[in-house]
Amino acid sequence: MVSALTKETYALVLAGGRGSRLKALTEWRAKPAVPFAGKFRIIDFTLSNCVNSGVRRIGIATQYKAQSLIRHLQRGWSFLDGRFGEFIDILPAQQQVQDLWYQGTADAAFQNLDVLRRAGGRYVLVLSGDHVYKMDYGRLLIWHAGKQADMTVACLEVPLEEARNFGVMSVDEQARVTGFAEKPEQPQPIPGRPDRALASMGVYVFNADFLYEQLIRDADDARSGHDFGKDLIPHTVSRYRAFAHRFADSCVGMTDHHPYWRDVGTLDAYWEANMELTKVTPELNLYDQAWPIWTHQEQLPPAKFVFDEDGRRGMAVDSMVSGGCIVSGAALRRSLLFSKVRVEDYAVVEDSVVLPDVVVGRGAVLRRAIVDKRCRIPDGMTVGVDPEEDRKRFCVSERGVTLVVPEMLGQQVHQLR
Repeated sequence: MVSALTKETYALVLAGGRGSRLKALTEWRAKPAVPFAGKFRIIDFTLSNCVNSGVRRIGIATQYKAQSLIRHLQRGWSFLDGRFGEFIDILPAQQQVQDLWYQGTADAAFQNLDVLRRAGGRYVLVLSGDHVYKMDYGRLLIWHAGKQADMTVACLEVPLEEARNFGVMSVDEQARVTGFAEKPEQPQPIPGRPDRALASMGVYVFNADFLYEQLIRDADDARSGHDFGKDLIPHTVSRYRAFAHRFADSCVGMTDHHPYWRDVGTLDAYWEANMELTKVTPELNLYDQAWPIWTHQEQLPPAKFVFDEDGRRGMAVDSMVSGGCIVSGAALRRSLLFSKVRVEDYAVVEDSVVLPDVVVGRGAVLRRAIVDKRCRIPDGMTVGVDPEEDRKRFCVSERGVTLVVPEMLGQQVHQLR
């Protein structure tokens, strides 16, 4: 039954967002294209969920600074075979309906209505491309079909005091949605669970024909902001068969009955989610061969650690180091190095996330830092040691994480002239 349902499903991944809360980290890339976990991009988790679930007809709606994302999709996701009805459609904003770019998430779906219809199938799975989680969409589809729902919203149980940051679903004892509120001051608790609320994950299943009707209706509504969360979902839950599916029932690799889901939309959240992966047993299992995370796999030599002298020892403790890295007489502690990073003699890197193609100079110190791709950290520079000094030249988050991008170092890696 799962196979039959997933083969009748088209997944629309909304991947056009800027992610402005990530500051300069998204100055040259969309949020779904931001590197994560040593070798992946954020969007790889949503796409891997699709492929592993058996949903292999996928459209990806892009808009903001999409070149990095498109290049990654072309290089890393071209293994889907169109001869077997598997494919990824890249759907940039093309002003197909009128002279406007995507005006909201629902408008992005509406402007690709022709693509959705030509893809066929009974269901449309609408997904966000900028969250990190592992979910079996096949279980979600079974639940949706069993409820004879028009629409199903996947929900995460969160403490009531945290629910103010989410869209909150009100439900009855049968999990039918009775109301929806976007970031409410007084969130509605789950029946029988006065300390918990159901937060929308931005994962929706629609009966295809029903979705097409709602997209057209929403497009014709001049008062609408044409957004799934703010407009289309509230309209639907009060009039049709809408149900809330609990993420715990379809989460993959759940530990201690605690499902893993992260919105890495701020510098602090991004840093913390990466740092979690350096723990002995992180909540997110990247080593699960039954549910692999797929990505573009560049051919690189193994990581290399050289020199073994007092004060000049190439070493890494509680860290993740990707292929192509060279740690030359430097010390890493609780840090994450993406591919092709070079750390020179006597440097110290602690509690830091270092993106690809970075050079950390001789004797430099990085603490609680995020270093963007292609940075060259000068010899002897300290980052994360003196917050006041860092604020003069870099970006320091609310929790004291320092972001460094090439332009902050006077290094022009993006040539516009």
